[in-house]
Amino acid sequence: MNNLIYLDNAATSFPKPECVYLAVNKALRESCGNPGRSGHKLSLAANQTIHEARLLCARLLHAKKPEQIIFTNNATTALNIAIKGLLQPGDHVITSSLEHNSVARPLKHMEAQGVEVSKIPTDFIHGLNGNVIKPYQKTNTKLVVCTHISNVTGTINDIASIGAFCRKQGILFLVDAAQSIGTKPIDVESMCIDMLAFPGHKGLLGPQGTGGLYLKPGLPLNTIIEGGTGSTSESLIQPENLPERFESGTANTPGLAGLAAGIRFILDTGIDTISAHETNLTQQLIEGILKIEQIQLIEPNIIPGRGSVVSICFSHISVAEAALIMDSAFQIAVRSGLHCAPDAHQTAGTLKTGGTLRISPNYFNTTEDINQCLEALQLIAKGR
Repeated sequence: MNNLIYLDNAATSFPKPECVYLAVNKALRESCGNPGRSGHKLSLAANQTIHEARLLCARLLHAKKPEQIIFTNNATTALNIAIKGLLQPGDHVITSSLEHNSVARPLKHMEAQGVEVSKIPTDFIHGLNGNVIKPYQKTNTKLVVCTHISNVTGTINDIASIGAFCRKQGILFLVDAAQSIGTKPIDVESMCIDMLAFPGHKGLLGPQGTGGLYLKPGLPLNTIIEGGTGSTSESLIQPENLPERFESGTANTPGLAGLAAGIRFILDTGIDTISAHETNLTQQLIEGILKIEQIQLIEPNIIPGRGSVVSICFSHISVAEAALIMDSAFQIAVRSGLHCAPDAHQTAGTLKTGGTLRISPNYFNTTEDINQCLEALQLIAKGR
């Protein structure tokens, strides 16, 4: 894998910091007991590992208390817990036309249960803000849910503006931070975020199979999974206290050890440093793409003010074929297709043409990686 240029970080980050690999290994060897289930040393060590990960997540998001962080196996599970645990028949929810299926599909499911859904046609350049949402508000509007950064276009929604609007109107606000956490500053308190779902394996640089949900204190949610929590075992009723209420079953201790290491790396490096590097690479990439006539860049093309997710199409070749050539001929890993976000492609007009080729650099990529990517794109565009 030494010659591989990895530019598919919107799907999952690679490589991980060395400290992440070491933390997972150490956890498997030294804290592999079942957390919260026993009193022996290995179980207590596992419990401490998870507590540390929770503290670091809370610190990163500026949450007041660590128990507001609910660990899940990915952002999709977190979004399902939030959406299905909150909404009831007769409720109204507002969302965007750029959402990943991890938001769109649960909302479609709830729509069949009697929930009303308003999907706002979303501008790729400016995204959503409180003023855009305001005309869609109804008397029964209970929730606004949207992505922070589109996983197809890199469009950034103004979540601080949306949060302020929702808080003023008494509407709950759920953020899908799959493409932003770890690379953009997020403050759940100052941004008036009530719930925030996140993966551990993307911008947080942790292992796959990790993720979580931030919950505002006192927010009542119904459970969608019940089971063993290691607490109040004498009762057949799921406990009310956090985080146990939403953490049934054995936790992924090695994965959360790796997640904690990834967050420590981010905090030590600095979000601003990571964001600036990704922005510079994205600007280099976009400026190069705009010079290739046979390639169409899916907006936005403004820098800064967008995420490090770049989507393109070719005039004479399918994106699937282009991605295959990138991998086989140039050793460059990118992704083609719909990226599990058909609404975004419907908005972009790329739904029926196979989607886009998506290029997503991160902190570990270099300017030379981008140069080689652009050279490969130039050759593919010319049919060579």
